[in-house]
Amino acid sequence: MGTFRAPAAQAAHVMKSLQGDVLRSVGTVRNYEQCLTRVAEWTQQERISGGLRAMTPELATRYLEQRGEAVGQKSLDMERQSMQAMMIYVTGKLASGEHLPVTKSELAQTLEGRAYTPQQAELIASAQAPHNALATEIAHAAGLRAHELLTLRPVDERAADPRPTLDSKWAGRDGVIYTVQGKGGLVREVMIPRELAARLEERRLDTPQAVTDRGVFYQSQYDIGGGQRWSNSVSAASDRTMGRSTGAHGLRHSYAQERMTELQNRGLLREVALETVSQEMGHFRPEITEAYLR
Repeated sequence: MGTFRAPAAQAAHVMKSLQGDVLRSVGTVRNYEQCLTRVAEWTQQERISGGLRAMTPELATRYLEQRGEAVGQKSLDMERQSMQAMMIYVTGKLASGEHLPVTKSELAQTLEGRAYTPQQAELIASAQAPHNALATEIAHAAGLRAHELLTLRPVDERAADPRPTLDSKWAGRDGVIYTVQGKGGLVREVMIPRELAARLEERRLDTPQAVTDRGVFYQSQYDIGGGQRWSNSVSAASDRTMGRSTGAHGLRHSYAQERMTELQNRGLLREVALETVSQEMGHFRPEITEAYLR
């Protein structure tokens, strides 16, 4: 049914079931309907059979992670809440009392975050416990998000999802290829310098460790920091050593800026360098990478 309706009609049909008993505020109804229209448009773009009503918690997370590159936290939270209400009260994809995990807006983080210099990144790592220090060095060297540290696997154990790739990807760098699971559940390749990779393998666990971070379950293969606890460690170490912090996300800013300089010094046009760094960082659009260069 939902597949053949226009997105606005799909959203309006869902809202009929929510309006009155579940939602009494006219303003909330209007906001939710706008949000669900955007979600329905996304299901068309992604060719999801069944349209808006076919959304599952897994698809919702994928949608929110992609959407988080374009909108701020307030808009993202509203879209999450609208899908959550639909799944609890209309489609039954969530049980009463269950929640969709909160997704952080990457746009908001890029506007807040600022790069650390290589020397500052070293200073932060020097003030951390060994498992967090190694995570900091790897995140800086490979441009990883906090949760991606929990998903590191050698490339021969888990292949990356097919994505467009330029020949200039990792140009001028040498290292070992791993994969991580990034935004929207997409698995991408990352390069870790050989010395760091050797230290990482020394911390390989005999049995994967179950870790829950921000309501999401991970199976970590290595005894290193990651997720919110590691992010907190970075902020605390930065405050202790420098009296200020731009958070763990500042390390991704550092990677973006350092790689752009490296690639342009190799003679790449800025547009090609930007697309290259975007691919290395797992961004869906080069425009979001641009925000890291401020």
